[in-house]
Amino acid sequence: MDIIAKISEELGIRKNQAEAAVKLIDEGNTIPFIARYRKEATGALSDETLRNLYERLNYLRNLEERKETVLSGIEEQGKLTEELREQILAAETMVAVEDLYRPYKPKRRTRATIAKEKGLEPLADMISLQMLKTPLTEEAEKFVDEGKEIHTAEEAIAGAKDILAERISDEADYRSRIRDMTVKKGRIVSTAKDPEAESVYEMYYAFDEPVAKLAGHRILALNRGEKEKFLSVKVEAPIEDILRYLEKKIIVRDNRETAPVLQEVIADAYDRLIAPAIEREIRSGLTERAEDGAIRVFGKNLEQLLMQPPIAGQVVLGWDPAFRTGCKLAVVDATGKVLDTTVIYPTAPQNKVEEAKAVLKKLISKYHVTLISLGNGTASRESERVIVDLLKELPVKVSYVIVNEAGASVYSASKLATEEFPNFDVGQRSAASMARRLQDPLAELVKIDPKSIGVGQYQHDMNQKKLSEALGCVVEDCVNRVGVDLNTASASLLEYVSGISKTLAKNIVAYREENGRFEARGQLLKVAKLGPKAFEQCAGFLRITEGKNPLDATGVHPESYQAAEKLLERLGYTPEDVRERRLDGISKKLSDSKKLAEELGVGEMTLKDIVKELEKPARDPREDMPKPILRSDVLELKDLKPGMILKGTVRNVIDFGAFVDIGVHQDGLVHISQMSDRFIRHPLEVVSVGDIVEVKVLDVDLKKQRIALTMKLNG
Repeated sequence: MDIIAKISEELGIRKNQAEAAVKLIDEGNTIPFIARYRKEATGALSDETLRNLYERLNYLRNLEERKETVLSGIEEQGKLTEELREQILAAETMVAVEDLYRPYKPKRRTRATIAKEKGLEPLADMISLQMLKTPLTEEAEKFVDEGKEIHTAEEAIAGAKDILAERISDEADYRSRIRDMTVKKGRIVSTAKDPEAESVYEMYYAFDEPVAKLAGHRILALNRGEKEKFLSVKVEAPIEDILRYLEKKIIVRDNRETAPVLQEVIADAYDRLIAPAIEREIRSGLTERAEDGAIRVFGKNLEQLLMQPPIAGQVVLGWDPAFRTGCKLAVVDATGKVLDTTVIYPTAPQNKVEEAKAVLKKLISKYHVTLISLGNGTASRESERVIVDLLKELPVKVSYVIVNEAGASVYSASKLATEEFPNFDVGQRSAASMARRLQDPLAELVKIDPKSIGVGQYQHDMNQKKLSEALGCVVEDCVNRVGVDLNTASASLLEYVSGISKTLAKNIVAYREENGRFEARGQLLKVAKLGPKAFEQCAGFLRITEGKNPLDATGVHPESYQAAEKLLERLGYTPEDVRERRLDGISKKLSDSKKLAEELGVGEMTLKDIVKELEKPARDPREDMPKPILRSDVLELKDLKPGMILKGTVRNVIDFGAFVDIGVHQDGLVHISQMSDRFIRHPLEVVSVGDIVEVKVLDVDLKKQRIALTMKLNG
C-alpha cells in the first residue's frame, strides 16, 4: 500500500504535503514545531491536520507490519497462494487482514479439529460437493471406527458437520458480508436486569435502536449500564437475511441428501461461531467510534478552557469555600505570587459572618484586592451571599468571578503542589490555585492531569491511554500557540513546550534558580541535556522579555534572526524598535513579498510570520476569546422565571447539549434542539467552552435542581 497516497487522499491534502510532513515527523520534529516553523515544507498544514496525519501514519504502518507477519505465518504453513497474497496486501483495515488470516491462525482444539483428527474430513468434503447419489448415512457408516471413538454413522456426520461449520465461519468474504449486513440492518436492544430498580439508566430499560443510527453518548451510557449490571445489552442481527445469504452461497445443488444437512451446518456456524464474534466486533467498533467522538469533544472543550483570556494586572483574592473546616483564602499579586493566606468561618456550622467580613475588609484594603475568585464547590452559594453583602459595604469597586473548581483538589494534594507551597495546607494551596486560575488559566491548569478538569462525558469509561494522549496533545498545542515566558514558567508548563521533556523542564528551572534569569535564548544550550535538536524545537516558543535581543521576546525563531534583522534594516528600523513596539503596520510597506523573501533567504510564508510577529511581538491569541463575566450581585434558583433572558458562560459541551453557568450555582442545560433554528449535528458547531452566551429560561425544576435553557431568544 502506498501510505503517502492513502493519507493524502483521506485528509484531502496534496501528496507532496503528506510526504514532507511524514519526513519531518520521522526526523523527530514535534507537531507544534512543524505547524509553526515548517510551513513552506508542508504547505502550511494546521496542527489539527498534522495530528490526524500522525495518527493515520501510525495506524497504516502498524497495518503493513501486521500484513508482513500474517504473510510469513501463512507461508510457513506452505499455504500462501498468489491470490491470497494479493488479497492480504490489498486489505485496508486490520479487521480485513484478520478475516483473511483466520483459517490459517493456530487454533486451540475445537470440535472441528477433533473431528479432523478422527479422519472425518473426506466425509465433510463429500457433503460439501453436494453430489451424493447414495444415502448420507450409508457413506457415513464407512467412517465408523471404535478405535477413533466413532461409534455410529450419526456421530460421523456430526463430526463432518463441525468441520464444515468451522470452514464457513473462517471464510473471510462471508464474515465481511455478515458484518456489513448486521451494521446496516441490525439493532441494539437493551433491557433492565431488574425493571423495578431505580437508576440513571431507566431510559434504557426497554431500548431498541438501529446500530447504524446509535449516537456516541448512548453507546457509552449502554456500556456503563451493562458494566454496572443494570442492563442487558445485545445486538439483534437480521438473522433471516443472513441465513438466506449463506444458503445461497453454500447450497449450490438441490441434493436431497446434503441440502438439509448443510442448512443445519449453516445455522450452527452462524449461531455458534460467527454471531458471537461479529457481535463482539460490532460492539467494540461502536465503542471505539463513541470514544473517539467523546475524546474529540473533550479535547475541544479543554482547548477552549485552556485558551480563556488571562485577567492581567489585578490583585486577586482566591476563595476555596467549605462548611465545617472554614473557607480558605489566598491573596495573590498580579504576578501570581501569594501575599497572604487565612481561614474564615462565615458558613455553617460557625456562621461567623461579621468576623469574616472584618478579615476580608482588612485583606482587601491592605493588598488593594480588586477581584475575588470564588470556587464553585461545596458552600459556594453561601460564600457568594457573604461576598455580595460585603461588596455593598466596600468604599472601593471589587468584583467577583465564580471559577470552575474541577481538578483543584487533585492539584492541592499533588506532589507538585507540595513542592510549590511546602508550608501550605491543602486548602491554602487550593485557594491560591483559585486565584491563579483567573489570572492565567493555562499556566495553572497545566498542573492538573487534563482528565481531572471535568469538561467531558464518560471519561472514566474510555481507553485511558488514548484519552491521555489526545488531551496531552491538546495541552501541547495550546501552550505552544500562546508561547511561554522562559523566566517565569513552572516546570509543569515548560514540559508541554515543543521538544522539552519532563527532565529538560526540571533542568531549565534548576539552571534558572542557580544562574538567575535567562538573558538570551542561546543560553538554553547551557542547560544540562538540552542539545541542538531540542533547542531547534523549543526556542521559538520560549520568550524572554527584557533580554539582550528584543527578538527573543517574539515568536520569531532564532534560525530566522538574520532574515528579521535584514528586514528591519531595509525598512529603516532597529531591533530596539521591536522592543518599543514601533512596528505596527509594517506589513503595508511590503510590496513584493515573494521577491523580498528570496532576497532574505527565507520562504514567503516564513516572511509573513516574521512580519506579523514584529508588528505585534508575542501577541497573545487568547485576547480574542470572551472575557469571564464579572459579577457584583447574586441570583438564586428560586429567582429564575421562565422567559428571563440572562448572560451565561458555557461550562461544558456534550453530545446532546451544553451546560451554561448563569450565576445560580446550578448550570442550566441548553439541549441541542434549543441551540439554533438551523439543523446542527453537534453542539460544538454553535458553542464552545468559555463562550459567553445569551440564554432564555425555559423551565426550572426546584426539586431536581434542574434548569432548562434555550438560545432561541425569539421563540
